[in-house]
Amino acid sequence: MEDHLDVGQNPDVRLFVTRTGPGPGRSPLLVIHGGPDWDHSYLREPLVRLADHHDVIFPDLRGCGRSTQGLAVHHYTPAAATGDLVALLDALGLAQADVLGFSYGGLLAQRLAVLAPGRVRRLVIASSSVPPVPKDAYDGWAERERRTAAERRVWSESTLTGPELTRAAAYAGAEADVWRAEMLDGYRERLAAVRFSGEWLRAWQAGSLPSARIDDAARRLAELGVPILLLHGRQDMTFPVALAEEASVLIPSARAVILEEAGHMAHVDQPERWLAAVTSFLREDLPA
Repeated sequence: MEDHLDVGQNPDVRLFVTRTGPGPGRSPLLVIHGGPDWDHSYLREPLVRLADHHDVIFPDLRGCGRSTQGLAVHHYTPAAATGDLVALLDALGLAQADVLGFSYGGLLAQRLAVLAPGRVRRLVIASSSVPPVPKDAYDGWAERERRTAAERRVWSESTLTGPELTRAAAYAGAEADVWRAEMLDGYRERLAAVRFSGEWLRAWQAGSLPSARIDDAARRLAELGVPILLLHGRQDMTFPVALAEEASVLIPSARAVILEEAGHMAHVDQPERWLAAVTSFLREDLPA
């Protein structure tokens, strides 16, 4: 099922949404993609396999994919994106949903849980972090220096702009995002289907893009008591795995599942184990 749904006025914003569809026994799972100048398509596999038990909802964020683009740069903010997601739940008639946020989407998912209490039933924070990333988090990891060099060159030396720059950086970063060499060709095929944009990049370049991270996130999530799965690849080169382990200690309702031989795109490196962790978590009984 595909649709465009109105989620905002002043400015008018329509989100492109695909979903596996509601039905008896299918609980809603809202999936928030990262990037943010990507679309949702790189997360469809393996999550579409949950369709027997879940109505999996994949929106493209404002400025991304087939959702509204061309807004003034000050309209691309984490607060605005979070407001869109609340409005989307309203438009779908959902008082509550399970939420999976990936990478940058994991930061938005935390905002949604904290700032719209009661709307998030369970929370999966995938390949993201709750505590801030220390500046020295990756010091001394020579393999990361080697694998991230190509993407760093794109950002620092490229004459490309807009979606072309976002796309080039994604391809250049493939070896850093995917740990297992045998999964790289399939990942690049996945990237070929992504509708990259440069809308959030415009806001970042203009200096108008605030941090998506909420203050004192661990304490605020702990106070909510929402069940949380921190799903992470051991070789993640964007968000250090130690932060997932740290958050699982700081938040009593959270637990970390760390996948070996998996990078930032852990769902690409280890699709079966990644999906099994999500499935198990979503089928657990909620606390009374």
